[in-house]
Amino acid sequence: MKNYIQADPWNIIEEGFDPRLNKISESLFSIGNGKMGQRANFEESYSGESLHGSYVAGIYFPDKTRVGWWKNGYPPTFDKVINSTNWIGIDIYIDNELLDLAKCQIKEFKRVLNMKEGYLQRTFIASLESGKNVKVNAIRFCSIADDEIGAIQYSITPVDFDANIRIVSKLDGDIANEDSNYDFKFWNAVSDRSTDNGIFLQTKTLKTEFDLCVGAQTKLKVNNEPAEKLKYIVHHKPKYIAEEFSLDVSKGFEVEIVKIACVESSLNYKADELMASCEKKLVDASKKGFDNLMNEQKEAWAEKWEQSDIQIEGDIKAQQGIRFNIFHLFQTYTGTDSRLNIGPKGFTGEKYAGATYWDTEAYCIPFYLATAPQEVGRNLLVYRYNHLDKAIENAEMLGFINGAALYPMVTMDGTESHNEWEITFEEIHRNGAIAYAIYNYINYTQDWDYLQEYGLEVLIAIARFWAQRVNWSQEREKYVMLGVTGPNEYENNVNNNWYTNYLAVWCIKYSQEAMKYVEENNKSRYDEILDKLNFNAGELAQWKDIEKNMYYPYHDRLKIYLQQDGYLDKEQWLVKDLPASERPLNQKWSWDRILRSNFIKQADVLQGMYFFEDDFDIEDIRRNFDFYEPRTVHESSLSPCIHNILAAKLNDESRAYEFYLRTARLDLDDYNNDTEDGLHITSMAGTWMSIVQGFAGMRIKNNKLYFQPFLPEQWNSFTFHIGFRGDILSIKISKGFMEIVNKSHHDITIAVVDKEYSIPASSSLEINLKV
Repeated sequence: MKNYIQADPWNIIEEGFDPRLNKISESLFSIGNGKMGQRANFEESYSGESLHGSYVAGIYFPDKTRVGWWKNGYPPTFDKVINSTNWIGIDIYIDNELLDLAKCQIKEFKRVLNMKEGYLQRTFIASLESGKNVKVNAIRFCSIADDEIGAIQYSITPVDFDANIRIVSKLDGDIANEDSNYDFKFWNAVSDRSTDNGIFLQTKTLKTEFDLCVGAQTKLKVNNEPAEKLKYIVHHKPKYIAEEFSLDVSKGFEVEIVKIACVESSLNYKADELMASCEKKLVDASKKGFDNLMNEQKEAWAEKWEQSDIQIEGDIKAQQGIRFNIFHLFQTYTGTDSRLNIGPKGFTGEKYAGATYWDTEAYCIPFYLATAPQEVGRNLLVYRYNHLDKAIENAEMLGFINGAALYPMVTMDGTESHNEWEITFEEIHRNGAIAYAIYNYINYTQDWDYLQEYGLEVLIAIARFWAQRVNWSQEREKYVMLGVTGPNEYENNVNNNWYTNYLAVWCIKYSQEAMKYVEENNKSRYDEILDKLNFNAGELAQWKDIEKNMYYPYHDRLKIYLQQDGYLDKEQWLVKDLPASERPLNQKWSWDRILRSNFIKQADVLQGMYFFEDDFDIEDIRRNFDFYEPRTVHESSLSPCIHNILAAKLNDESRAYEFYLRTARLDLDDYNNDTEDGLHITSMAGTWMSIVQGFAGMRIKNNKLYFQPFLPEQWNSFTFHIGFRGDILSIKISKGFMEIVNKSHHDITIAVVDKEYSIPASSSLEINLKV
């Protein structure tokens, strides 16, 4: 664990510069707007250790798969979001000496991510190798009001000398991915140009042929007056263009550099029109100027926070953690484009390739349903519908037939990109997460049109997969599922993973319920779907037989569901008995040793009890929680939030709070020693779930919002906001009381514990929780 970020309710603050922590800070202080993002690399040159990252959503490259031993069914490429043109670069030369913090004596340094208003600020005073002292103040943001615009205000002051300052404002497309499998670059040059409106660089990806055009306009002031009589040069190199300014500056005079950038791609414009479109957009943004763009940014973030903010009184670290998580979720995904999804690292790093995983459906959907317009959640599901044909192709490559679909573990366009056999072929529970997200979305929104238009086809294809993936065991006289990997990836190629078996049967049941609904409410659409899918009654009979005769591993004496066959054959250690020096296991132990151990990476059986809690009584949940949690090392970012929610349900307040802090500050405190390669964006939604589903106990029951709240003893109160079927509620839970404000224009009925309350439109209700 690191502990260098200062506690603050609205800001992430780093005081002083430690180059050993720089890559962690580059992740923490990342900025984005849903369409593009930028790691917190310095604007000026930095020769120290750094992971340069500038990313554009939806632009990817199919990097050739690199494995030691090829297996049939492996995808030929590993598709990944790629590092793109670096638009932030501003090289500074002081009397021909390059400003480089890796070679300076840094006297003061402060970096602040202002989450309330959506910008990154960095200030420092540095002594160059020549002994000259300079002062810098830099502010930048990716506009969430206009998601093709980024802006920088960079001010430099020679503290104790007169100097010639050269400023090289550049667009550098000659970049590489750190995770390139074969160390080659993914971009070709198309064109560049310089006009009175700025510099422009257009590049094209190899193979996928996405065009990207980036433009930048740079303006200078000295002591707040426009700089005049500047020496000006334009530099051209392959995949690179820069404009150089040179001026003489007196001691104590501030040079202000404003660089406004526009980033557009062929996802949204014709390739041969990109340069003109980018220039027009850049001109419009530059006319507004930095201050107006900043004001638009503040207003846009104020609107986001009004619906999504969670206020915690009495615990600054907890407060900082939840806002940090919410902030990065909205920086990563805004839901305006159904072609886009949420990468586990967002725009903060290259690990996981920026691709889509099952995390979106299992963890992110609940957050966006409650905090964003309904179409945001809908677009996440439409994304999967649009990939259904590819999911069927993926299943066919593994030997499945008749329209069975296996959604990929990792994807950009629906094609499987993951190439570790125990995951690619066996971590098939991902299919169930997509079906559960459809259920979750419809249950929350009552958008039955989605089911008829898109969802039913997906559900039938997933059910067909499960029906073919099980097989009949004559020995058990049950259906079994062999050779799978559950959520606990510290177990591979196991038989009868309880969670996967249970989820498969649930999918089959829910698909039948969905079919019945569409048949009863839109018979013509139902017939159209069944005809399109060539569905026959024999399939339903098989589904019902599987539903009735599935095998679930269970231990009679312990009265727990076994994670998989043979789990208790392992030597049973508890995490508390592991030396701290051997954690995290995935960095300290061999894979062989991990696989032979009983340690659990993340919620597995407990993931199922979270999804399907109404299927189990409270003692069932308690027994399984008390057995599995002490064996869980939580080395997946997706684990602590599920344990928080279950601990809260069990009234285990101390453990619920412990798990909350772990998920909320996973990256801020670098719990798993892996923040430097990017943040854990998808698990950040789990932090929101930990408060709203955990501490507030929010569920949908009997078609109404239901709450079973408690207040952690470390907090004085917490307040959150919920959008639900067009209604907006603000909910405050304090010591012994719950206040609900109905901000809607009609009455709403909710349930708290086991009592219903009607709250008139535009009014509030206080409930005594002590009674």
